[in-house]
Amino acid sequence: MTTRRSFIQQSSLLAFSTLLPFSANKSYQMGYSAITWSGNDELAITDIASLGFKGIQLRANSFPVYKDDPSVLKAKLDAAKLKLVMFSSGNVEIDPTKEIATIEQHVNHAKFVKALGGTSIQLTNSLRKKGVIPTEAELVRLAQVMNEIGKRTKEIGIQTTYHNHMNQFGETPEEVETLVKNMNPAYAKLLLDVAHYFQGGGNPAEAVLKYKDVIHAFHIKDVEAPVKGQESNPKSYKFVELGQGKVDLAAVFKNIDQIKFKGWAIVELDAVPDKARTPLQCGEISRNFLRDKIGYQF
Repeated sequence: MTTRRSFIQQSSLLAFSTLLPFSANKSYQMGYSAITWSGNDELAITDIASLGFKGIQLRANSFPVYKDDPSVLKAKLDAAKLKLVMFSSGNVEIDPTKEIATIEQHVNHAKFVKALGGTSIQLTNSLRKKGVIPTEAELVRLAQVMNEIGKRTKEIGIQTTYHNHMNQFGETPEEVETLVKNMNPAYAKLLLDVAHYFQGGGNPAEAVLKYKDVIHAFHIKDVEAPVKGQESNPKSYKFVELGQGKVDLAAVFKNIDQIKFKGWAIVELDAVPDKARTPLQCGEISRNFLRDKIGYQF
């Protein structure tokens, strides 16, 4: 039986909960990318686990080291209780003479990821020429090759994702739109990087809603633009810890909650922005932002 006192207590708790940034009950999980550790994957695994993250993104540099015996790396991940939630598989070529080789590269990475208990690979590209906007035909061609890669990796049980990125095909929202329209969601899905999308001229919170049906994962990232001390160059930018830049991450997470996203949101920081800090200290800043401002419980 509910007493007047218990009713008042419950009402007070409910009122207090509305003061929090968002509900602590999230449908998604948070991971962290090892890129900040510049190839020192063992330290990255230890540090990321210590921060309370349950997932990790590794890069292709780990492939030549562990490809002959993936169980060694898997044991390190298992010991840290980390799941491999994304693997940076590298660039995609659209030159017909390079198509077979580029597909095989990513298929081999997918087999490696499968052996590690992973789920997904990330595709990027180095196709953009400085000052040259890609044609629609070039973007369509990239989507077609990614579809073929995704078709092959699906047979292995690994999801292929496209990562939007500055200085690549897919820098602007318009280019991302063309790529997504030509990607077959049965084979290739979107890894939406919110900071790259912002710097490319888009609104990442709106993109969350727009692409909710094709988003497989997020890169949660922040960007300082222009860079302090370089205000005379409005195009200057650098990636920073969460909450230290211009991306409206509160709006991004509000929409992630709205679509009831159930995948992985992966914090990524390309490099330590302040050389006085370590990758672990950068991770603490971002972890604390997620905990204190977004309401994510670690």
